[in-house]
Amino acid sequence: MENGVLELINKVDMLYENPKCELNFNSPYELLIAVILSAQCTDKRVNVVTSELFKEYNTPYKMITLSQVELEDKIHSCGFFHNKAKSILECSNDLVNKYGGEVPSDKEQLKALAGVGEKTANVVLSMAFNIPAIAVDTHVFRVSNRLGLANHGTVEKTQEDLERVLPKDKWIKFHYALVLHGRYVCKSQRPNCNECGLSEYCKYKKENNL
Repeated sequence: MENGVLELINKVDMLYENPKCELNFNSPYELLIAVILSAQCTDKRVNVVTSELFKEYNTPYKMITLSQVELEDKIHSCGFFHNKAKSILECSNDLVNKYGGEVPSDKEQLKALAGVGEKTANVVLSMAFNIPAIAVDTHVFRVSNRLGLANHGTVEKTQEDLERVLPKDKWIKFHYALVLHGRYVCKSQRPNCNECGLSEYCKYKKENNL
């Protein structure tokens, strides 16, 4: 590992001692549904919706008692509610019929579920099962490329770069630190470079004379 990358990892560890996913959940199933709802929606809004939804419908067995229209009404404010409701019900049916109502801890089995792609699967693996995985959302993509840890225009290649340069035992903590850093400091339009504890490592800042 290059010394610069090791220094960066250590600095991130100092700045973000215990970074976590900001979605609220009490089980792998609740996390899975929350991540599906989070597409094109803020974690804050999802938490508002799931705080009510999970009071009664916090297992796949309970979820599939809802009709499509009933579920759409409950998740309406998350946006894209028709497709999300369809995916949640199909996913829940698969969990009941194929896995006894349990969320699998295997990536390929997760990705075979409705509404679950690479990012969603990696969030569930890392947060619900503590299995090393890197979920590249818009924040991880932006920050890792600005820091020079990745140098690609696609999420897939960025994930590959991060998996290559980061020690596997750092994957979970580091990528959630990048989420928080991108959400609150290294913002898309107006990054707070003067408040950034990682600015000395930032390729983007140097190139743009910020």
